[in-house]
Parts: sequence; C-alpha cells; structure tokens
Amino acid sequence: MQFIYVHGKISFVRLEEVKLLANIKSAKKRILVTEKRTALNKSRKSEIKTYIKKFENAVTAGDLTEAKALLNVIDKKLKRAALKNVIHKNAAARKVSRLAKKLNQANKAV
Repeated sequence: MQFIYVHGKISFVRLEEVKLLANIKSAKKRILVTEKRTALNKSRKSEIKTYIKKFENAVTAGDLTEAKALLNVIDKKLKRAALKNVIHKNAAARKVSRLAKKLNQANKAV
C-alpha cells in the first residue's frame, strides 16, 4: 500500500495501480524494483518468524539442544536481515537477546 495525494485527500493505492500512474520509464522501473524488494523482504521476515516459533516451541517442550541450534540459526538470519536493511540492527540485537534470555531461563529451570 502507498499513500497518494489526490484533490486534497490522502488515498491508499496498491502498487499495481501505481504502475498505471507512472509515465516516466525510470519511475516504472523503480516500481518494479520496489515490488521485487518488498516480496523478498516479506519472505525474509516470514522465515525469521517461523524459526522464532520453532524456537519457542522447542523451549516450551524442553528440547534445549534443538532450541540452542535454532537460536544460532535465528541469530545468523537476523544479522543478515539487519545487514540488508530488512530490519533495524538494534531490533535484530534485541530479538536475539530476548530469545537468549528465554533459553537461559529454561536452562536454569531444568
């Protein structure tokens, strides 16, 4: 979704509709690039969320060795996403820190 300003009103416009608005060749190219990057970023975020859910399920099930392995994968994926500007680097560090804290608390409980 994007915002556009039309006749004194702010409206929502889907990217497919924005294609029709662009007249300049470079603007059309940028729209295509934006769509590709958006899809890739969405895929990366979704993958990270899936790994986090697997990690939390492993911690609640008490499978700490699997949880530790998943934490390493999540750390790598989050750092990669931060490097690619999919998420902010501090947000990535915060998520890894919170997951590590969960794992340490689960280790202490066992």
